[in-house]
Amino acid sequence: MEIPARVGGKSEKKGEGKLKWWQLSLIGVGCTIGTGYFLGSGIGIFKTGPSFVIAFIIAGLTALIVSEVLGKMFIQDPQEGSFRTYTKKAFGKWAGFSSGWVYWFSEMLIAGSQLTALSLLTRFWFPNIPLWILASIYATLGIIVILVGTKGFERVENIFAVMKVAAIFMFIILAILILFGNFGGSVSDFTLPNSMDQLFANGIIGLWSSLIFGFYAFGGIEIMGILSMRLQNKNEVIKSTTVMLIILTVIYLVSIFLASGFAAFDKFNAQESPFVIALAHYNLSFFPHLFIGAIIIAGFSTMAASLFAVTSMLLTMAEDGDAPKVFAKKGKLKVPPFALLLTISVLVISIIISRLVPDQVYEYITTAAGLMLIYNWFFILVSFPKLIKATKFDHIKRFLAMFLILLAVSGTILDNTNRIGFFVSVVFIVLVLLVVFILKKRNKNKTNNELPKGIY
Repeated sequence: MEIPARVGGKSEKKGEGKLKWWQLSLIGVGCTIGTGYFLGSGIGIFKTGPSFVIAFIIAGLTALIVSEVLGKMFIQDPQEGSFRTYTKKAFGKWAGFSSGWVYWFSEMLIAGSQLTALSLLTRFWFPNIPLWILASIYATLGIIVILVGTKGFERVENIFAVMKVAAIFMFIILAILILFGNFGGSVSDFTLPNSMDQLFANGIIGLWSSLIFGFYAFGGIEIMGILSMRLQNKNEVIKSTTVMLIILTVIYLVSIFLASGFAAFDKFNAQESPFVIALAHYNLSFFPHLFIGAIIIAGFSTMAASLFAVTSMLLTMAEDGDAPKVFAKKGKLKVPPFALLLTISVLVISIIISRLVPDQVYEYITTAAGLMLIYNWFFILVSFPKLIKATKFDHIKRFLAMFLILLAVSGTILDNTNRIGFFVSVVFIVLVLLVVFILKKRNKNKTNNELPKGIY
């Protein structure tokens, strides 16, 4: 099975197609913007008010440093396995194993997060249908897409990506028109914070605990590392990722700044899109339906692509010896049946959680997914000096990014809801390290048993 492009229209076969640097930038923008931004940013605004834009600046700066580090390793040694391969080269098989499984789990959590986000958005039209039923419907549709293959689905992936970007620009344009007196609005409706208390609605702690949602919105630079193999000129990878991140940061900052100015911070929540909340009181009856519809369609494409990716990634890890061989077994289906079964099992767990805690499930899963993503960013940063001769300025940037990542991680401990996601990520990391320890011990015993007597 092939991993389809997250937003591209073609499967990523080896050596198929060549991208110019700007084309990769646009693909990166499309595959990074997801339901985590369209829904998760509302949680960030609720926690810290207008200062949530600072979280995006911090996350964007960190992503820029991580992508530059990854780009430099790629230019020196282009690898299809990207960060997973570099981690293995830097620290050995255990690190590649850990990085692969951490990334697999983060992608599964992202799929679960998107599944929940789609269900929450759909309740705009069907408020009385339980979240777990909607999640089950979307999960079933996602699995069907995997089973029927990718050809027809991938042809419209680019359209879905354009829809996501177009939805953001639609919000920005409408918000600006409202400021000029259209749709029953005026410039006086927009509130700028004129004190520190208004800027930081819940103090520095509020901003600190919201950082993870800013970081989560930039999850996707790892995919850029994998897609970089399709660049015409491999030396342009840093230019491509830098342009992508600048575009993303500007879009995020402008849209969040506008959204937070049209409504009080305590009006935002994890159940509705912050952009719909911001424009809810104007003569824009078409906007919520059009906006939410576009995001659901685009979000479903991203979720389905994530399911393709995690199922295929499990197959690759099994073939590399980093997962049980059973996951590499082929069957009559278009995908390895046992790999698909594990993917379905994790989705079922997400649905069960949405049945048990429907009000908090999205925040739990999003926090855990964001943490697992930036754990891999940390892997990339610590691998860099092992493989590249770093300058003093490289080290300064690297340590700054590591500090900001630790800041975002520690911020999740400060919030009661975020703390659940933190513990979920820690439990998984401990499980991975436990498996690594057992495998190393087993290999050591096997080696000792094969040594001739008297070796000691």
